[in-house]
Amino acid sequence: MKKDILLATNNIGKVKELQNMLGDNYSILTLKDVNCDIDVIEDGITFEENSLKKAIEIYNAIKIPCIADDSGLCIDFLDGKPGVFTKRFLGENTTQVERNENILDKLKNCPYNKRTASFICCISFYDGNNKISLEGKINGRISFERKGTNGFGFDEILIPNGFNKTLAELSIEEKNKISARYKAIEKLKYYFNQNNI
Repeated sequence: MKKDILLATNNIGKVKELQNMLGDNYSILTLKDVNCDIDVIEDGITFEENSLKKAIEIYNAIKIPCIADDSGLCIDFLDGKPGVFTKRFLGENTTQVERNENILDKLKNCPYNKRTASFICCISFYDGNNKISLEGKINGRISFERKGTNGFGFDEILIPNGFNKTLAELSIEEKNKISARYKAIEKLKYYFNQNNI
């Protein structure tokens, strides 16, 4: 019998990715699936604080084991920004295209060797008893333009180390092997197996 796990999102891309990686033992639900419209205020100063806060608040309201994540792009040339403010550094109502274009514009005079960046994903899980936060990270460089369609978020502007194309230009299989989210979910899978969740 499949175990229900609530992923604190309505992003279908994230749901498919998680379902793909966790496998058939779990049924991944979205906030929409459980009629949850809780808007958790992400006021933490770290990715872990934000993701754990979301997982705990939503579990306490819905009583379904909850996975929440917080992630962000940390660009060395911009002193680690946008970092923990990645989702809202241009305001709540901006599109991902606008965010990506804004970053490209800020780096327009930055040479390739100084466009180093990392994407960090922190995934937290809470089910009323078990509580854990796990982090994945991918290093790379910011491209000079948006490229690719296989992905979401900043995938179209981040070129991972060892590649000459963006994450969004990689196949799903290639991306899953190296993405920050993949690394964090792999750690979560191990945690689930060790703790019979």
